[in-house]
Amino acid sequence: MIESFLSRTKSRLSSFKSATLVVALALSGSISGQVKSPLPQSSPSGRGGSSTESAVTSGDLLWKKLDARVGERVERFDGVMGVAIVDLTDGRAISKNADHIFPTASSIKIAILLELYRQDKEARAGAQAKAKLDDVYNFDPKELVEFSQIMAGLTPGVTRVTNRDLAQFMVAVSDNTAANILIDRVGKDNVNAMLRGLGLTKTMLRRKMMDFAAARRGEENVSTPQEMTRLLEAIYKGKLLNKELNLQLIKQLSTLKESYIPHDLPAGVQVANKPGNLQNVRTDSGIVFVKDRPFAISVMTSSARDERAAEHAISEIALEAYRYFELRGKSPH
Repeated sequence: MIESFLSRTKSRLSSFKSATLVVALALSGSISGQVKSPLPQSSPSGRGGSSTESAVTSGDLLWKKLDARVGERVERFDGVMGVAIVDLTDGRAISKNADHIFPTASSIKIAILLELYRQDKEARAGAQAKAKLDDVYNFDPKELVEFSQIMAGLTPGVTRVTNRDLAQFMVAVSDNTAANILIDRVGKDNVNAMLRGLGLTKTMLRRKMMDFAAARRGEENVSTPQEMTRLLEAIYKGKLLNKELNLQLIKQLSTLKESYIPHDLPAGVQVANKPGNLQNVRTDSGIVFVKDRPFAISVMTSSARDERAAEHAISEIALEAYRYFELRGKSPH
């Protein structure tokens, strides 16, 4: 009887071990066709994305979360808001009202800066009648307009500055007189031709700074969040300049300044950006150089009931984007 009991027990233990082995193999996916992944298959959205055989990665889920949070912030905004965020590593983008046309305010100065550097490159190659970074300007107080913190303090008949200096004033403190002098020197039509050459059809420099009569006539400087990020992407990729000039431009555009994109970011993060503001309008567009995962961002607002709330919203969205790209920069590629 004992031998029979032991035999039956041994048989049951053998069956239990076999069943345990089958379950273990099934859970590890070793039994072909028995277990399907519980995660749906997906390919990353965005420009130039290709299909992938892998399941949704944590990066994809974080991207979707960022997309959702940006969408919620746009919907909550008391006014009109457009957002474009472009991953400069893989090209995928988040777009919320990104094709809507907004006044650029001083963010249009990015285009003026790029045209100045582009003409300097052509002048170095021997082209005539092009603006150069080292061209000298003799200060004339008759050219002063409002919000010209640096130019208004120069000495008439004495102070001489270069186009590079004017560009620095324009970027660092958004000096409007400096911007207007550069518009005269590079040519408004040349700025717009450069933009068209990049395929940007909605971005237009139509007037000088502080020319509100022109604005009332409908000659406002305008763009879209999508086109502003495409302009920044062209700068990042050096599409119009050689490496030396491109590095100089990005360094100048990265000058620390009072602006919305970097406001809530950790100290020391390089941001090449240019904000803008008009009545009920706040904008900021720039490249955020997150380690190993840089991105371009443009947030544009109009009809803002609360201008401070608009500024805070831009900073909030930039921080959300930064957190995503910082995590992606630390993850294996």
